[in-house]
This record gives sequence, structure tokens and C-alpha cells, in this order.
Amino acid sequence: MDPIRPWTRLASKTLVDRWWMTLREDRVQLPDGPVLEEYHVAEYPDWTCALALTDDGQAVLVEQYRYGIDRVILELPAGAVDPGEEPAEAVRRELREETGYEGREWVRLGKLAVEPGRHTNYGHIFVAQGCHAAAAPDLDVSEDLRVRLVPASSLPDLVEAGRIAHGVHAAAVFWAHAKGLLDEPHPGGGV
Repeated sequence: MDPIRPWTRLASKTLVDRWWMTLREDRVQLPDGPVLEEYHVAEYPDWTCALALTDDGQAVLVEQYRYGIDRVILELPAGAVDPGEEPAEAVRRELREETGYEGREWVRLGKLAVEPGRHTNYGHIFVAQGCHAAAAPDLDVSEDLRVRLVPASSLPDLVEAGRIAHGVHAAAVFWAHAKGLLDEPHPGGGV
């Protein structure tokens, strides 16, 4: 069986260039010869999300309206990795900014390609144990969200019910569930 070969970029032009996203239109040649005249790629920064758990078995979520799907949903605290920032720094900052919570113990679950066919970025997933309220949230102008505490053991049910609809956040829930991190509180011991 022949190995899968990459596509060849023949030309590229930028259609949109903003601080948070670049949209390019590429002309690409497939390995067996055909040329796609217009293939659009969105370049976004990497981002992080925190599956934040308290010592008493609660998950710290944010509830907010998402314009793209025109719904209010529950999500993990999340946000972009700033230039020069490490994902581990970004996730701590985003948890604190969006919820006012801080975590005692942090574990990196891994990273997932958000939409590998057309997006260039990754979502970095972390679990924070021993989370506690440390300050008031410090929200950006576009953020209108509410902090919600829910039993961590109920997270898979919230995904199945469509209340947690973000694909990478759902993957984080099931990944943590598979590792046994949602079954019971882990006071003082971390993960």
C-alpha cells in the first residue's frame, strides 16, 4: 500500500488578515495531479481550555451565547494563547480571567486539531484540580458569561444533552472521564 502523500501549495493569497485570524485562499495540487483552484485555510492562534475541578467534585464551567450556532451553551473556560505565551501559562490566565478561579494542581491532557482540514491551530487541554475562587472574573468586552458549578460526574450527560456543544470541550470531558478524573473528588492529591 502506497503512503499517503501531502498536497502541494502552488499559490496563496490572503483574503483577510486580522490580529486574531488570517484567511487565505490557496491553489493546491493533489498528489495524483488534479488542481484545486480555491482551497480556503483559516489561520488562528492555538488556544487552551481548562477542565477545572473543585475539591468537592464540582466542575467550573462558563455559560455564554455563541453567535455561530445562535445558542447559549456551557463550556470549559478557554481562550487564545498569546504570542510568546506557553499553553500552560495561557490556560491558567484564561481560567482566572473568565471565572476568577485558580487551580492547585495542573495536568496537561494533550492537544487536538480543532478542524484539521481547514484550520491551522490546536486546542491544548488541561485538567486543574483543587480549584477555588480567588478573585472576580476579568472579562473582555466581548465576553458576557456566567460561571456555573456543576457536579463533575454530570459532564458526560451535559455533552449528550447538547448543553456542552463545543467539540473539543466534549472531547476533553470524555478524555478526562476515560482517565477516571470525573468519578470522585481528589482532595489534596492532584491528578
